[in-house]
Amino acid sequence: MKVLIACEESQTVCKAFRERGHETYSCDILPCSGGHSEWHIQGDVRSYLNEGWDMIIAFPPCTHLCSSGAMYWPVKQKDGSQQDAIEFFLCFFKINCKFIAIENPSGIISTIFRKPDQYIHPYQFGDPYRKRTGLWLKNLPILIPTNIIKPVASWHSGSTRGGKKKDGTRTKSKLPALHNTGYLRSKTFLGIAQAMATQWGDYETQPF
Repeated sequence: MKVLIACEESQTVCKAFRERGHETYSCDILPCSGGHSEWHIQGDVRSYLNEGWDMIIAFPPCTHLCSSGAMYWPVKQKDGSQQDAIEFFLCFFKINCKFIAIENPSGIISTIFRKPDQYIHPYQFGDPYRKRTGLWLKNLPILIPTNIIKPVASWHSGSTRGGKKKDGTRTKSKLPALHNTGYLRSKTFLGIAQAMATQWGDYETQPF
């Protein structure tokens, strides 16, 4: 398969697909840090979306979309940055590609577009952290956990809140929170990348 991993400079997912024999390229406005510049397209991914990809997996920036920053939404809505981020997210569903997956945390996309097909955490795939991430899918199955282990921490401070109770308050998680930088907060874990490559990379040959 010819696969595009959009908004990925780390090449974690790109390399996982390459290891399974797929012609895969990462694309980001930043140079790659994964060590394979020959597999990296540096530039605005929107310029490369219609180049005959069989599958596109996208990790659009969540800065203006995620619920953890909801207190800033009024400002972002006023200056247009949130609408720009929404349109960027949605552009991936408008292209002619058979298989599409878009990753993002909980946020405004669930309201203005639709809820994700599933939520996943790294601890379901062998990395001991909580980091609730949504996957919006087209013609792809939900990811099946490969190695569920006990989480030792929440990957970032924004994920420490529990679900809303009837009185509108939230119960704080008992797990410690790691105060990672924005770069680390957006990290795709190897276990999830390998699950994507294994379960989705082989899906093309399976009957619907």
